[in-house]
Amino acid sequence: MTMAICRVRVLPSLSNLKSTVLLSSPFQSSAMRRFFSSQVPSCQFESVGFIGLGNMGFRMASNLMKAGYKMAVHDVNCNVMKMFSDMGVPTKETPFEVAEASDVVITMLPSSSHVLDVYNGPNGLLQGGNSVRPQLLIDSSTIDPQTSRNISAAVSNCILKEKKDSWENPVMLDAPVSGGVLAAEAGTLTFMVGGSEDAYQAAKPLFLSMGKNTIYCGGAGNGAAAKICNNLAMAVSMLGVSEALTLGQSLGISASTLTKILNSSSAHCWSSGSYNPVPGVMEGVPASRNYGGGFASKLMAKDLNLALASAKEVGVDCPLTSQAQDIYAQLCENGHDSKDFSCVFRHYYGGKDEV
Repeated sequence: MTMAICRVRVLPSLSNLKSTVLLSSPFQSSAMRRFFSSQVPSCQFESVGFIGLGNMGFRMASNLMKAGYKMAVHDVNCNVMKMFSDMGVPTKETPFEVAEASDVVITMLPSSSHVLDVYNGPNGLLQGGNSVRPQLLIDSSTIDPQTSRNISAAVSNCILKEKKDSWENPVMLDAPVSGGVLAAEAGTLTFMVGGSEDAYQAAKPLFLSMGKNTIYCGGAGNGAAAKICNNLAMAVSMLGVSEALTLGQSLGISASTLTKILNSSSAHCWSSGSYNPVPGVMEGVPASRNYGGGFASKLMAKDLNLALASAKEVGVDCPLTSQAQDIYAQLCENGHDSKDFSCVFRHYYGGKDEV
């Protein structure tokens, strides 16, 4: 039975992406297959399994296809599975079937519970007990560090069904990403990676087929830790910029004028210069399309919960994270859970559009 693992909806633009992938897919002709095969980086992993084909995973898997990797995929969304099947990619009914067909398996899932289910549940990646096929398991989901560490320990206790090269045991890397849907589509993601440094080096060609930056963060769970720290800083930054822009409007300064000041002074940050929350100030950001797309407020609330839980575990007081979590929880309760998290400017602070 297919496992319920990924319920992130596919954006309408996926139909355009499908056309792009179909045109550039290594499965379209023998000449193109030879071309794409020659593009595969020097890497010991030839067959790649991908589980979780939502907004991010769809694009990441498509970029691996375009890089020439032999793919197998799984998702609960039958429509997305059909899109890959139509492109000649084998689709599997369960994560275990993906594992049996792959040297490396990448997961991109909504939450810790989904990741645990895919690894440890019925028909999961580790269903075979102590013996597994993949040499490397990579989780790019945003989950709590302790869950990553627990799964990594379980994976390291397994043995390979077939030993290859110098690999004695399977290895897991936690490798969450930054950059969002646009970077996933462009292949410019940043990977924050925790786990074995040797495995990280071996997996680099895979990461660079989907992104432009890879940062080794240390041992197991450190990639997950880096991601939740990054996202808590992003949330607090967005609140600060939204608060300042709302106050500026109330004091008679236009948002575009104040944005120019912020971006040329000590307050300059990503939230003001690259992802401005005021409708009418910046093109191509969620604020310019009624906060559609981007990074949903409910996902930001989830990540802030992860940060607070991790802070509690290690005894660190994070008052700004707590306040940010309260604000995003309120946004979600008020029906803005699917809006981009920058909607806090309008729907919490009451800021006005730039005319």
